[in-house]
Amino acid sequence: MDVYGLIGNPVGHSLSPPMHEAGYEALGLDARYVTFEPHRDGAVAAVEGAAALGVSGLNVTIPFKRDVLDAVAVDPLAERIGAVNTIDFGPVFGDALDDGDDPRPRGYNTDAAGVVRAFARHDVALEGTDAVVVGAGGAGRAAAFALADAGATVHVANRTAERATGLAADVPGATGGGLDDLGARVAAADVLVNATSVGMDDPEATPVPAAHLHADLAVLDAVYSPIETRLLREAAAAGATTVDGAWMLLFQGVEAFEIWTGEDAPVDEMNEALRAGLK
Repeated sequence: MDVYGLIGNPVGHSLSPPMHEAGYEALGLDARYVTFEPHRDGAVAAVEGAAALGVSGLNVTIPFKRDVLDAVAVDPLAERIGAVNTIDFGPVFGDALDDGDDPRPRGYNTDAAGVVRAFARHDVALEGTDAVVVGAGGAGRAAAFALADAGATVHVANRTAERATGLAADVPGATGGGLDDLGARVAAADVLVNATSVGMDDPEATPVPAAHLHADLAVLDAVYSPIETRLLREAAAAGATTVDGAWMLLFQGVEAFEIWTGEDAPVDEMNEALRAGLK
């Protein structure tokens, strides 16, 4: 039996176990998905322990996405983003390593794929678009790189302008700034990603006033609880294409599933299990 799992602190709220196990069941894989909650200074030890126990793969969530960088051979995209959320132990301990190969498990960032695949699911083409990312934290970094790599021109807006300009300096062709001109930026944009937690704790909060939303916009809100945020309600009312945060959560998991198993993930079954957990 293959064992996969999630390390984070806390992890009790995670919807990853039912989502991944629905995928294993649909494909008839002999696998389980479990959660681990290491001490806050124990990320590297947790990865090493998982390797010693023969765990096949790990997802990584807050607060460990940066902490595990030194424990893995980092994929180029994850290195650019500066965070790892998926670790693959599979090929590392086989007999396929050549002299000079890095023997550490492979570290990936599938949050970026989650953004791109969520938009693709809703028939949103990103190449040649003007995109605004609100937030310069971990989700914002993944979204900014994902959009830029897909051919969008990216502007990062953040409450602290210095964080936005710092992120923009790392992303090819991107610009960054504060929130003062956010409305005008969104009014002229094709794509909007809310990569902040605004709308999570206060369901009436929104990062972008409704007056700036329009029918030619595609809006992804990374918040998935509640599943329908005020931003998405007002975007839909303006005629925009809306993508709820569960799609991003789903597709980052789908990408990890495919890295680990080498199989095409059963997206519909995984999506059904995820959304059942959100009700």
